Amino acid sequence: MSQFWSDIVHRLQPYTPGEQPRSEHPLKLNTNENPFPPAPGVLAAIRDELGGDGARLRLYPDPTATRLRETVAAQHGLRAEQVFVGNGSDEVLAHVFQALLKHDLPLLFPDISYSFYPTYARLYGIETRTIPLDAHFAIRPDDYAIANGGVIFPNPNAPTGRALPLADIERVLHANRDSVVVIDEAYVDFGAESAIALIDRYPNLLVVHTMSKSRSLAGMRVGFAFGDVALIDALNRVKDSFNSYPLDRLAQVAAVAAYQDTAWFDRCRARVIASREQLSADLAALGFEVLPSAANFVFARHPQHDAATLAAALREQAIFVRHFRQPRIEQFLRISIGSDDECRRLSDALAELLAR
Repeated sequence: MSQFWSDIVHRLQPYTPGEQPRSEHPLKLNTNENPFPPAPGVLAAIRDELGGDGARLRLYPDPTATRLRETVAAQHGLRAEQVFVGNGSDEVLAHVFQALLKHDLPLLFPDISYSFYPTYARLYGIETRTIPLDAHFAIRPDDYAIANGGVIFPNPNAPTGRALPLADIERVLHANRDSVVVIDEAYVDFGAESAIALIDRYPNLLVVHTMSKSRSLAGMRVGFAFGDVALIDALNRVKDSFNSYPLDRLAQVAAVAAYQDTAWFDRCRARVIASREQLSADLAALGFEVLPSAANFVFARHPQHDAATLAAALREQAIFVRHFRQPRIEQFLRISIGSDDECRRLSDALAELLAR
């Protein structure tokens, strides 16, 4: 029935999310979820919001998520009007592409990066130019000192996990004062420096965060953008022309509770970082090349074993990792950091496969 499609639908190549396995007791290391539960106060906040009979659910949520924005702004040394909230960082990014990155000159992003960027560009008719990572899969800041209609990249980058120092981000900002620079910090809490500290000095800087990774709320879909008030106003204009209520009542109170428990946040991310370093060492001992990671995943390849074959063999054991059939990285596996026991199970399975 595609004759009923709008013309643009025929041209779209939708983003493909990581597989959600239906097997019993899978080892799911393919979507970068946190192996630990959210802060204990999250469930208490949800129960309180529901009340005894759930009557509050008949009422619309706060369309501006005021309490959440105030809570988050205070922790980052910003004002509430410098914070935008959306239904996960993917929705925030969608609004960013439409509100701030559609111009006459091309949008720049790395050739190996978050694969939703070209999807959004196609959806909104944005011309793009990809900038190659170097031979070690790192971003070169000076490559972005060319005419453009905007710059966007993750830090740490995805799926490579490599982080760019704050000084290098500032070089990109210096070179692009007439266009918006978007730093997508989905994984920043696992070892990189946040560019939020630069916001008050650079009105062209927008930083995007998610609560899906370091705060264990992937199931709640909460994302943010931080920046100059003028940038946030542009996002609000698009949001209120699309969906005035992006965050439901439960997501808002859960996010506030998660943000308030800094001790739980620090403890969990420290455990993920420790597990990442151990897994990296274990993979290296098996002969893998592992890129330096500041994220909650590692990117690794084995010089003597095909990545797609390894991924398929792991899948037969209900162990799921991410493989990208993409130039330059088709021999890499992206492996999310699980608990220590989960990481050991993966390492043992790989050791057995390699021994065959």
